[in-house]
This record gives sequence, structure tokens and C-alpha cells, in this order.
Amino acid sequence: MNAPPKAIAGTSTFLDERLGAGSFLRRNLRKVFPDHWSFLLGEIALYSFIILLLTGTFLTFWFKPGMGHTTYLGSYAPLYGVQMSEAYASTLHITFDVRGGLLIRQMHHWAALLFVAGMMVHMLRVFFTGAYRKPRELNWLIGVLLLSLALVEGLTGYSLPDDLLSGAGLRITQGVALSIPIVGTYISFFLFGGEYPGHDVISRFYSLHILLIPGILLALISAHMILMWVQKHTQMPGKGRTESNVVGAPFYPTFMAKAGAFFLFTFGVIALLGTFAQINPVWLYGPYTPADISAGSQPDFYMGFLEGSLRLMPAWEFNVFGYTFAMSVLIPALVPLGIVMTGLALYPFLEQWVTGDRREHHLCDRPRNNPHRTAIGMAGITFYGVLWLLGANDEISSTFHISLYTTTILGRIAIFAGPAIAYFVAYRICIGLQRKDAEVLSHGVESGVIKRMPNGEYIEVHTPPAEDIAAHIRGKKEIPIIDGGVDGEEVPPKGLRSGVGRLRVKMSKAYGTDHVPLHEEEVEEHVAVGAGERKQLH
Repeated sequence: MNAPPKAIAGTSTFLDERLGAGSFLRRNLRKVFPDHWSFLLGEIALYSFIILLLTGTFLTFWFKPGMGHTTYLGSYAPLYGVQMSEAYASTLHITFDVRGGLLIRQMHHWAALLFVAGMMVHMLRVFFTGAYRKPRELNWLIGVLLLSLALVEGLTGYSLPDDLLSGAGLRITQGVALSIPIVGTYISFFLFGGEYPGHDVISRFYSLHILLIPGILLALISAHMILMWVQKHTQMPGKGRTESNVVGAPFYPTFMAKAGAFFLFTFGVIALLGTFAQINPVWLYGPYTPADISAGSQPDFYMGFLEGSLRLMPAWEFNVFGYTFAMSVLIPALVPLGIVMTGLALYPFLEQWVTGDRREHHLCDRPRNNPHRTAIGMAGITFYGVLWLLGANDEISSTFHISLYTTTILGRIAIFAGPAIAYFVAYRICIGLQRKDAEVLSHGVESGVIKRMPNGEYIEVHTPPAEDIAAHIRGKKEIPIIDGGVDGEEVPPKGLRSGVGRLRVKMSKAYGTDHVPLHEEEVEEHVAVGAGERKQLH
């Protein structure tokens, strides 16, 4: 009973002698994973992608990616006999005539939203904790590229049903393509196969949506996972955690069981959403025709910030050498996306340049302990949020009975004032939280025990913080500062003598200065001695 079955033992021995599978499995099955809850955020995106592949495969069996005209003769009576494209007719067929079709279609849509949302939240966790630092810069860039491709994948999938709402989105896409100077017309004709809307855009988007982009996503996700596996895991600071170890549970069996349960939980949530939460009811929108449009049309949330930038931008265009530069379309279509994605891609290297820190980092930062990074992140979130919110300025105006003009003007102000206010507020909150941490180490924590002193004064007894809490707080590390030798006596290093070098030194000092150093004094209680005087008893 203690020996494995002969069939399993023989097969395992055969593979181990030829592939070295035994040592590979022993080494990797014992790989330790941190147990902090935030490390599971990236798995939401991974599991959503798996569900997307499964549900998308189901939908391909019945979807027809064609723009040829047909007459709808399906089960949905309000559209019976209406002329429409083959793509829209097949979408209705999946919805009303294929068993489980509506459920799978809605699960696919919800999984797409959760995929993008999971990636965003995961990247925010990595950003705010500094987990992108050396040696993980390459994995961070892969993540930025994955998010960019996910947006394009969502756009192509959103357009496939060829209903009135997705057609309006395609019209905006064509307008953005036309706004690109010199080459815009060529891009539009290539994309649509001629004059808008053409006859090829659905089939071309279909090829991109089910073949090219998913293949690239799968390759990048695999590379992302391999790099994550090969490199040491980051972990939050705490008791027993150092730069050279990982504290947690092994991959097998603990993490494997946890990951399997989390996948089933994610699948269950998406299934429940697909069952009870209606999304994208294309049968209500009707088939797309270029002459029709509807009020209150909104894209999926991940495209909302581009919609908002288009609505906020004032009219502005000019002609140069016979070419029209439609800045009112070109700027909102390219600049906000460029700021967000380029800023994300460059930030690890900019931070390294500012701080001069080229060490390897395997312990994460608490967001409060790098206030400038946290403030920059919150400013970026506010910038994105204002654009996203104003993508529904017509709905806001209609719902709250506010003038559309007023809403737009306020949005134009908020897009500049909002990030600045968010930066200041987030920075001050981080400093306040650092002071609270220093107070916990210096004076202990409130015990809830009230003590009456001989002089009649009442005080609350303080106790030393728990060992794990104290270790978590002591995980704070100073942010390196470049020594510019600018104290009036030293000569600055050669690379810091130029204007850019002096700017780098000033930025480094501002970015890395620690305004709230930690104190290591821990107390058991505070006792009043005289009026208002306290003594620490160690």
C-alpha cells in the first residue's frame, strides 16, 4: 500500500530518466507563494481570460462575421422581417435560438469587463507597492502591453455584433483614423475596405479578435507567468520577511488548492452575472445603419475615458499645405491614452533615474512610505476618472437636470484641477499615516484600559504593538537620494553639473526626503507624573 501503482511508477521513471521531470517537479511544486490577499488580484484577470477563451470558442460556432444583407426570420418578433447584416442576424440567433446562447454571450461580455478591470487593479497594486522595480521592469512592460492589447481586443469584440451601439463606436473609430494627418485616409480605407462602413470591417475585426490579438495575449501572458515564476516573488514587509526569502505557502498543495477554488469562485461570479445582470441587449438597439444614432449611447467602461476626452475637447482644427488637422479629435484620441500608457511604461525607469537606486527589490513598499509615488498614482487615477465620468456627460445632465454646457465646462476645469488636488491630498494622507506609524512605535497602542492616577487624573494605558504589526511598520525603507555635492564645498559629479543634472539632484531630494523617521522606542504604559507630565516605563 505504501508503493505507487506499477503503471504510474513505470511511467514516472521513464519520463524522469529521459526528461529529468522528477527533479523539476520537486523543485517547482515546493515553490513558495506569499499569502497576502492583494497577490490574488492578478489571478482574477488570468481566470477571466481563461473564461473568455472558453465562452468565445462556443460563440464562434454560430457567429457569422459578414456584412452581407439578410432578412431576419428568427424568434425575436419585433425584428422579424427586418433587413440587417449577417453578423447582427447571427448574434440574434445565438441570443434567442441557440440553447444557452444568451447566457454564454453575456458571460463572455462580463468576463471581458472583469479581464480589463482585473488587469487595472493588479497594475495599481504593483505600482503603489513598487513591485515594478529591479529586476521586474521587463514584466512591468509586458503588463502595460497586455493592458493596451486588451483595450484593442475589447474594441474589436464590442464592434462585432453590428448593432446600432457598436456601429456608433465604429463611426468614432473611423473619425479618429481620419484625424491622423496625411495617413488617416489610407488607414480608414484599409480598415473598412473602402468608404465607411464598407463590407470588410466585421470580417477583419473578427480575425483580429479571435486569432491575432488572443494569440499575442496568450504569448505575453505566458511570458509574464514564466518571468514571475523564475524571479523571486515580492512580498509585503513583516515578521521574518527579508529581501532574500519568501514567506508563504508552497505551490503544492496549498496554493494549488487556493488557486483552484479562486478560479471556481471567479467562474461562479461571472456565471451569476451572466444569468441575472443583463448586459449589452443588442436586440433593443436594432441593426446599424450609418444614418441612425441614439441618445445616451455609452461604450464599455474601459473605453469611457476616450469618450470623455472627445466630449471635453473644444472645437479646433486648421489647414496646413492642404491637409486638415482636426485637433479636436486627434488630441483627445491620442494624448490621454499616450499620457497614461507612456507614463506607466516609463515610470520604473524615471524613478530609477531620479533616485539612482539600482538595487534589487523583493520587499514591497507600503504605499504610505513612498508618498510622492502614491500621490502621482492618485493623480493619474483622478485624471482617468474625470475623463471616464465625463464620457457620460449627457446622462449626468439629463439625470441631475444640469446644463450640458455647464457639465462640460466643469469637466474641463476638473481635468486639470482634479489631479493636482488629488496629488496634494494623497501626499498629506501618506505623511499623516507615517506619523501614526511612528507614534505607534514610540508610544505604543491604546489598550482600552483607563487608569486613575493618584492626583485624580485619568489616562489610558498604552501597550507595545504586537510583534507582527511592529515588524510590518519597521519594513519602511529610506528612499535613496542622489548625492549632488552641492553644499557649497564639494564639486558635483561630472554627470550632475549640467542643467539636467542639477534638476535631477533637486528632484531626487524632493522625492526621497523622509519627513517622518521612525522611532524604535516601545512602551508598556504611560504614567502621568505631575500635571501633564508623562513617564515611559520600559
